[in-house]
Amino acid sequence: MSGTSPKPSLRLLAIGVASGLLLAGCSSEAPSAREAADVLIRGGTVYDGGSGEAVAADVVIAGDRIAYVGADAERRYAAERVIDAAGKVVAPGFIDPHTHPGTYLRSDDPAERRNLPWLMQGATTVMVGVDGRSSLEQAEDGAELEARGIGTNLASYVGFGSVRHAVLGDDARAPDEAELARMRALVAKNMCEGAFGLSTGLFYAPQSFASTEEVVAVAREAAARGGLYDSHQRDESSYSIGLLESTREAIRIGREAGMPVHFGHIKALGVDVHGQAQAVIDLIEAAQAEGLRVTADQYPWLASGTRLEAALLPRWSVDGGREALLRRLDDPATREKIRGEMRENLRRRGGADSLLLTSSGQDWTGKTVAEVAAGWNLEPIDAALRIIETGGPAGRPGSALASFNMDEADVKLFMRQPWVMTSSDGSDGHPRQYATFPEKYAKYVKREGVLSLAEFVHRSTGFTADTLGIELRGYLRPGYYADVVVFDPQGFAPKADYVNPRVLSEGVEQLFVNGVAAVRDGEPTDARAGRVLSHEPPPGSCP
Repeated sequence: MSGTSPKPSLRLLAIGVASGLLLAGCSSEAPSAREAADVLIRGGTVYDGGSGEAVAADVVIAGDRIAYVGADAERRYAAERVIDAAGKVVAPGFIDPHTHPGTYLRSDDPAERRNLPWLMQGATTVMVGVDGRSSLEQAEDGAELEARGIGTNLASYVGFGSVRHAVLGDDARAPDEAELARMRALVAKNMCEGAFGLSTGLFYAPQSFASTEEVVAVAREAAARGGLYDSHQRDESSYSIGLLESTREAIRIGREAGMPVHFGHIKALGVDVHGQAQAVIDLIEAAQAEGLRVTADQYPWLASGTRLEAALLPRWSVDGGREALLRRLDDPATREKIRGEMRENLRRRGGADSLLLTSSGQDWTGKTVAEVAAGWNLEPIDAALRIIETGGPAGRPGSALASFNMDEADVKLFMRQPWVMTSSDGSDGHPRQYATFPEKYAKYVKREGVLSLAEFVHRSTGFTADTLGIELRGYLRPGYYADVVVFDPQGFAPKADYVNPRVLSEGVEQLFVNGVAAVRDGEPTDARAGRVLSHEPPPGSCP
């Protein structure tokens, strides 16, 4: 796995930074000869990824690095390509900390592996292995992906669910001492191969069968190697322990394991917990006051993305996996018990009208569960069970949905917190895969003013890089990798919606990934210049 290597030495990086700053501050005298460069982005409104306001400046790219940020770059650099960015925003490429881009990055089609849904939003780096699901061969998998060519940079967690499944399968039981040791060894191995931390999805079976103590024991292996604890928490609603207790659990895991805590796609999901955002914030800020580093990411949509199985089925019904579920549904008494609990879960989600089916190529695509049920002359629960049991034509998964379950006031309150960054949770069939960053900009920056443009950029770039531990990215600084976006502040906008979720966003005029043009004059190129990034464990923590 190549990671971000080859990295410049700290001495060379310091020289680069110092040189850039010196040149930026001493523009009155031109050097006798201009330095060669690849790209000069001239006269843009530059947000450098920090929390400060924009400045009018030039940005110079040489090879895969940023060579200079400052004034009068044309007096100092002879660039092969000069881009006039007057009136445009120039920023670091966005970093998406929670994504599901497998359809694209793992495609056999090189054009798909460009990962255009993210590139056309201005995103240059995506984090995978979230929700507790990941490769357990980080080094081998990363090397293969990079060798095949990918459009965006890629970083990964090691997933607790994948680790647990490898050792315990789908069973609802605790590991014995030997099994727990195997789980811990898998986490240690993958951390030593470059994973950035441990992710969990304790809402999902079979991860939901794990105790807090089990998660802590496994998480300590990631903590010992400098990792982050990333949590799709056990309950974002009122399914089991409740939103607030689930928040306390995630904080407890980080505290007892000795590692920072990051809440993936933070939210208050469902009618039972609307209005609880402030209570969640209070719990997190109390932990921060005690010295624990706690952050979160969030997508700017009122509908989450999941599957009917996760949204409606009781967890005990999937103990042992799909075949065990189907056997339970074949038993009339057990089926009736499952239906009863599904009705309650449907109520939590806001009813059958709130669940929009989004799997592609199905008879029910683009319809709500209520609409499908009416067409089939069934109760909504029985319509959902038919979809779950059949899996769609030819056995294809057909149960993906957008679940409209969030309150706007909660979304805005979370968004205003300085420790909340932007993520897409981008998955197939939901517009957030194609349109999260422009949606947040267009709605919450331009129209409603919930965030300033400087806050939007910072929480999509530098703050994200710092939180995840991604080195030399997220900022426009000399010596950093040249992941750079130029977008039109008037035209940067989403085009995808819930009915048409696979429409590329507009307004990104130029995009560079490791110094290579991925978007040129508003159109994607054929480049696949992304790299697989690797976390560096502390010395002595790996064999």
